Amino acid sequence: MLSVILPAYNEEKMIKKAAVRIGEILDGADIPYEIVFVNDGSKDGTWKEIEEAAEQDDHIVGVRFSRNFGKEAAMFAGLANASGECCAVMDCDLQHPPETLVEMYRLWQQGYEVIEGVKRTRGQESALHRASAGMFYRLISKAAKIDMSRASDFKLLDRKAVDAMLSMPERNTFFRALSSWVGFKTVSVEFDVQERTEGESKWSTWSLIKYAVQNIVAFSTVPMQCVTVAGVLVFLMAVILGIQSLVKYFSGHAMEGFTMVILLILIIGSIIMISLGIIGYYIAKIYEEVKARPRYLISKRIGTEKK
Repeated sequence: MLSVILPAYNEEKMIKKAAVRIGEILDGADIPYEIVFVNDGSKDGTWKEIEEAAEQDDHIVGVRFSRNFGKEAAMFAGLANASGECCAVMDCDLQHPPETLVEMYRLWQQGYEVIEGVKRTRGQESALHRASAGMFYRLISKAAKIDMSRASDFKLLDRKAVDAMLSMPERNTFFRALSSWVGFKTVSVEFDVQERTEGESKWSTWSLIKYAVQNIVAFSTVPMQCVTVAGVLVFLMAVILGIQSLVKYFSGHAMEGFTMVILLILIIGSIIMISLGIIGYYIAKIYEEVKARPRYLISKRIGTEKK
């Protein structure tokens, strides 16, 4: 059975549309399935729509968070509450085309264990949003050492891969990178990002920046290495200026450069403060991991009982 996991945040207009569309496609392809909606603390009528959809269709499972825990937590909650031998994760707004699920499932039947959905095109986006997304993927690709230029959360995972990801005790997770990190027999499928038919994107430029910072820190120590590189550069600058000052001193020239001293103090002070901020952010994440609080809390579950 295929479990289709759809994190939902303020998507009341898309719940039934997504359930009907996915159901029609999988029924037409003769694929046994369940649809797992995860309500990530929505403030609209998303949960009510999930309840109504579950009453009308016994293929639907609903998971309700006690509050908003974020998309990463919602995806892992969906995986944990899925019963299928393979699990697909996709967006509730149907920007990930449901038709691609059939191709992914057939590849899984051929023995592939991780089927990655990669973007052929990104659809219509504003120039600012496209630039922000491009910068994010360049940063995360370099930090995680995985090419994520066309990566997405649209994936199909074999139960072995799902169990491997769920067994990881870390709380700060990055689903896109972890699904590649676990390995297994992998293949990719291209898709075109579809336009939304209802609602608006929940991702602003600022939320993308926060998402990038959180996931780079969660999956890489590159920012910490940047602190070391900055320290080495400042040290080399200090050595060069020190040699210059000594040459002037022994040649009998007066020491000059009050402006340069002020600039150096400002530059060094700024680097120190930025470095402390980066180190402090890592310490905060360590603190969160040490407390070992759960990734999410479920207040209610409806639908077929998990096997």
